[in-house]
Amino acid sequence: MLTCMHPSGRNYRVVVYCASAAGVNPAYLEAAAALGKGLAEAGIGLVYGGATVGMMGAVANAALEAGGEVIGVLPEVLSSREIGHTGLTELIATGSMHERKAKMLELADAVVALPGGFGTLDELMEAVTWAQLRIHDKPCVLVNVLGYYEGLLTFLNTAVSEGFLKPANRQLILVAANVEEATAMLKMRMKENDELSV
Repeated sequence: MLTCMHPSGRNYRVVVYCASAAGVNPAYLEAAAALGKGLAEAGIGLVYGGATVGMMGAVANAALEAGGEVIGVLPEVLSSREIGHTGLTELIATGSMHERKAKMLELADAVVALPGGFGTLDELMEAVTWAQLRIHDKPCVLVNVLGYYEGLLTFLNTAVSEGFLKPANRQLILVAANVEEATAMLKMRMKENDELSV
């Protein structure tokens, strides 16, 4: 039985990187909502960018509606553009984007990236780079909704074949075809952690 309790005694948490936009296909918002609901139902807390709009708002609202813990991290520079969510378990303000990214990763035990733009890629690549440098060992899962990230995955494979990325480090990005697969990956990793901590 998966308890989703971190060895420290708190619930496991996942940081979700995703867009403040909704995207043109409703499937993107649906995936964000499904992920938020799935995490909450599994007893896994959500850490995200703190906004009420787009995919960020969808993942947070779905987690809250399912009774989950939701922590938002919003830098002051974005407070006027990404309206801070006032209904969260906790909303943390940071002085910069750098502080935001560090805080989000610090609070979480795993990383999930849904479709997004520059910001989502920036957050994901920093988290994966830190894993490559052994700064953390948190799993990084990319959810390839509707094949959205096929171009990125092709680039990463090219980086391996051209000698700029070691095959072992390429494997630091786990790829899930959908939210259900991503949630299963997270549950498996957390179950392994629970067994190791016994």
